[in-house]
Amino acid sequence: MRILGIIPARYNSSRFPGKPLADIGGKSMIQRVYEQAEKCELLSAVFVATDDNRIFERVMEFGGQVRMTAEHNSGTERCNVLFQDLKKEFDLIINIQGDEPFINPEQISQVTRLFEHEKTTITTLAKEITTVDELLDENTVKVVLDENNFALNFSRLPMPQPKSFDTEKWFVLNKFYKHIGIYGYKAKVLKEICKLEATKNELSKKLEQLRWLENGYKIKVGITEFESISIDVPKDIEKLNL
Repeated sequence: MRILGIIPARYNSSRFPGKPLADIGGKSMIQRVYEQAEKCELLSAVFVATDDNRIFERVMEFGGQVRMTAEHNSGTERCNVLFQDLKKEFDLIINIQGDEPFINPEQISQVTRLFEHEKTTITTLAKEITTVDELLDENTVKVVLDENNFALNFSRLPMPQPKSFDTEKWFVLNKFYKHIGIYGYKAKVLKEICKLEATKNELSKKLEQLRWLENGYKIKVGITEFESISIDVPKDIEKLNL
């Protein structure tokens, strides 16, 4: 099975312009993500997909593989364009977030191994939420799972909705999961979902995966124990213990 890892990297982040080029312990963020992805032995190839010459040149400087793409609405669309442009056969495409410089290669392997069930078409990861602050943080996307660990819904608000005002009871009565933004797609399905029209629910919540659910695609979710460190604003880099 041939598996393509793609790291979408855009320069014009509203909260952190130039984020992929940010220095993290002497290396750019995009280089750190790329090097972590390369450690995953299941990937047949790793590419960066970017719309910016500065990112393109930086990846070339450290010896990575990179392709230019136009401006797109989502990382998924950018992945699809690069996949099509390569004109090579791949069975699976893994969308690796470009703002997680210390992603664990095992997380990439885990999202890939979820395809061992032949009917699985889209995969992702989640981690259990254990604090009230994280549960209430609207920047933390929550996911509700069915009994077979397929996603039922995604939201920025707490889900399942707590019934008690006593926060100490929340974690006794329910399990809460935060979504880890890495995706795997079967090649055929990636092409299909990029042809779908955006839904009202997706646009209001700014969560593209809702479009797939609302069009009947099932998302298999693996539970990871690894903490995922996402860099959203410059201050997040200061919190890193380098």
